[in-house]
Amino acid sequence: MSDIRKLVQEHKDLIIETRRDLHRIPELAYQEKKTAEYVTSYLRREKIEVQTGIAQTGVVGLLKGGADGKTLLLRADMDALPIKEETGLPFASAHEGIMHACGHDAHMAMALGAATILNGIKDRLSGNIKFVFQPAEEGEAGARAMIEAGVMENPKVDWSIGIHVWPAIAEGKIGVKDGLLLAAMDRFDLTILGKGGHAATPHLCVDALDVSAMVVSALQRVVSRQMNPFSPTVLSVCSLHAGTAFNAIPGEAKMSGTTRTFDRDVWDSWQERMERIVCGVCESMGAKYKLKYRRGYPPTINDHAMAELVRECAAASVGEENVVETSQAMTSDDISYFLDKSPGCFFQLGVGRGDEMNLHTCTFDFNENILLKGVETYCRAALSLLV
Repeated sequence: MSDIRKLVQEHKDLIIETRRDLHRIPELAYQEKKTAEYVTSYLRREKIEVQTGIAQTGVVGLLKGGADGKTLLLRADMDALPIKEETGLPFASAHEGIMHACGHDAHMAMALGAATILNGIKDRLSGNIKFVFQPAEEGEAGARAMIEAGVMENPKVDWSIGIHVWPAIAEGKIGVKDGLLLAAMDRFDLTILGKGGHAATPHLCVDALDVSAMVVSALQRVVSRQMNPFSPTVLSVCSLHAGTAFNAIPGEAKMSGTTRTFDRDVWDSWQERMERIVCGVCESMGAKYKLKYRRGYPPTINDHAMAELVRECAAASVGEENVVETSQAMTSDDISYFLDKSPGCFFQLGVGRGDEMNLHTCTFDFNENILLKGVETYCRAALSLLV
């Protein structure tokens, strides 16, 4: 592996140019047509076998080594966010109101850079690498759709690896954690149905706003009074809308929010708990309700052996002193579906600069030179598994 760093450095300009090209053309979930075309063209230039149109816009590049063997999946997400970019970068988003504010452009650039380098030394490999470019990570479960379309088969995937740029970790460091890393995530949308009327005659109404306030209060008590305090759990009501006039009691209120947990049993219980609480409050107040509960992503759990392997490869890339034990987070990522199907590791590339830069913000950016360390770690992991 002594020449890997040199090979990565030789492709520095390509990796950065690729990130900038992708940053200019952000697209929302399941709309990543230009992005998929760019990725497909890139892989075909490298003469890597390509499948397109998987789960609508997903792309898979299959790199075959010089001998038969097992298969490694390297995952990159393609979708962007509905955020108006305010970075002022010369390669800022060309699509109004859409931005790569979560680093998916970086993730694709690192996967494509690794594809170029590993393709150049493929004769050393015994086995295959699937470069999976998935749509719709931002809440729409593109990974699950890719798996349902058969991406884990033909050839069967033995390991899965992914990377995420991470502002909470200092620039130049890499975070790796064995076991539970990210939380399971669900979404709920709740409509309270009451009876509207004049503000002066509340006794003739069923105040949907009042009922919704009681529902929010009751739901918040689930975590504080029903959950084990040693098992981190979150329920957040993030949106509440009711009423249109200062003197009219609303007959309808709508709210939405999310639940987060690391505990699969708790994750499985959320919908039933919410139904019971909402039903009870509404019945006591004479209201009705409609609850739409959407299961999100399972917890992200890294395999012990794969986490150790990635930690060793990261240490070779950035130095042992720059590999840190990353913390669990209540955020979620649908790479969890791939890690449920095969042993794997999702690790974090530090891009933090102490300037309060954060993901999902209109000014998110990072030092592009850091991408080389992600590519190098990918390449070292592939060679460790397939040589």
